[in-house]
Amino acid sequence: MPGTIAVKSYPFVYQDQRPAEVAILLGLCNGAQYLRAQLASLAAQSHGAWSLLVSDDGKDDGSVGIIRDFALGHPARSIRIVAGPQAGFSRNFLGLLERCPDKAPFAAFCDQDDVWLPGKLTRAIAALAPVGDAPALYCGRTFITDAGLRINGLSPRFGRPPGFANALVQSIAGGNTMVLNRAAIVLLRRAAAGVGPVPSHDWWAYQIVTGAGGRVIYDAMPMVLYRQHAGNLVGANTGCGARAARLRRLLSGDMARWSDQNIAALHHAWPLLTPQAQGDLAGFAQIRKRPVLTRLGRLAGSGLYRQTGAGTGALWLASALGRL
Repeated sequence: MPGTIAVKSYPFVYQDQRPAEVAILLGLCNGAQYLRAQLASLAAQSHGAWSLLVSDDGKDDGSVGIIRDFALGHPARSIRIVAGPQAGFSRNFLGLLERCPDKAPFAAFCDQDDVWLPGKLTRAIAALAPVGDAPALYCGRTFITDAGLRINGLSPRFGRPPGFANALVQSIAGGNTMVLNRAAIVLLRRAAAGVGPVPSHDWWAYQIVTGAGGRVIYDAMPMVLYRQHAGNLVGANTGCGARAARLRRLLSGDMARWSDQNIAALHHAWPLLTPQAQGDLAGFAQIRKRPVLTRLGRLAGSGLYRQTGAGTGALWLASALGRL
């Protein structure tokens, strides 16, 4: 399918046969209830060359003690805890990017309450390895589970190619699935330096990588159990309840506010964007300011797209209502 490449079933290694290290970047905030299961899934990864960097953004609920116990149980592995910025989950992950070890060829965002399937890192690295020196981001679908990890379904399967014209108006995958190559880590660090608020670190990463001409690999094979529970900051994007919530956010102006933040963050990274992306960004910003009929006409010719018919309908509704 478009945006997906064949993935080999063995870990990527360098010519000296040492497995490539993955820096796992875990954003922590009062996560004691489900943290042990996630840590156990990291320990069970078939690709064993990984380190763990944890940014603690919460209160003393025992989470840090769980991480320390995990580190004691894995004394040969690099496991570090740093203080978070206390400015929300997106800023916590941007801080982790800044602190990502310079020697790591790959980095993976990690949520505290999910569970990774054992082949997640192996699959991601095999997908990223052929890209070479260009910035590349791997992401994909998830199994949607309840709080007890009973699978209730799958996140949407998107068939249209990833790209900046899509990223401007839609985030296609959660950060809990994302793995970055070294060039993408460097790119995102540069883009993050001094940037203002962004709605979500994963949506921003999708925009920056595609906007800079990098590669986004969307994997239709789910490799994460995405746990849904009362404390989710961002829930699964499936079902009637999720669609109703998206409509409420559109009508309340949340989507327009997110677009404001995304546009400001992308203008901050303007020198990193390709000329095509710069043009698309300028066009999108102008569309939002026009009268309704002009706005709709320009949207039709803009090349902006969402992945599904329902998503496209929401895009047109947002534009018609001045909520884009």
